[in-house]
Amino acid sequence: MTGRFITHNSTQHLLCFKTVALAFLILSVGNAVAQDSKCKVKLSELPQAAELSGFRMGMTMDQVKARVPQVTFGPTDDLGTSKTSINPYFDSRIDKSGFADVRTVSLDFLDGRVTSLWIGYESTFKWPTVADFVKGISQSLLLPDAWSPWKSQGQQLKCVDFQATVSSVARGPSFRILDLTADATLMARRIAKEEEKEALEENSVEEPGILGDKQSKIYYPANCEVAKEISESNRTTFKTALEAENAGYKPAKECKQ
Repeated sequence: MTGRFITHNSTQHLLCFKTVALAFLILSVGNAVAQDSKCKVKLSELPQAAELSGFRMGMTMDQVKARVPQVTFGPTDDLGTSKTSINPYFDSRIDKSGFADVRTVSLDFLDGRVTSLWIGYESTFKWPTVADFVKGISQSLLLPDAWSPWKSQGQQLKCVDFQATVSSVARGPSFRILDLTADATLMARRIAKEEEKEALEENSVEEPGILGDKQSKIYYPANCEVAKEISESNRTTFKTALEAENAGYKPAKECKQ
């Protein structure tokens, strides 16, 4: 029976190792892409930009609440993520003076910090086209002229640990910054959660670890051939050998593990 638990623990350690290894691989690939990119800017180096209406990457929920007291946050899931959206011109309580030509602000959080910032602007915004916006935001955030086509009409820039995307939504420009390191962390957590779920499902269908004979007060590993001869009326099960011994059962001389 001891061998069974060693195998189970080893499986858990293997899943943990695989998850860590995968996270490292994801980050390594991301870093390799960044090294090949013409943009060497890091997320921490981005300056404040008036066009982002007071928001920035890495803000805490408290800081967002201080910026817009009326904001409400979605529930935080078991991966540590949460979301919120702010619609200045649809919420009469919000001071619109700090949201000139801003239609929607969407924020994604991981562990209570902003990891994705998306802002949708009205068609009246000072940079109405994708090309105008790319030129303007590059100057505001000190980004290089290394943007690439994205989807049908958008532009995207990949840097050391973030990517920026400009597109057109509802005839107005939209802008998103995504924290690639946080995105890789979230992916690793999702994989770990799925592996944990699979491991639990596998364990739930395992045979009982210990079979006991009520008449003889002897217990056997479930895979022992002798244990299969115990009649249904005399058979009982235990999760561990210790549980069986605490119930007054003794280990069989045959099939010891």
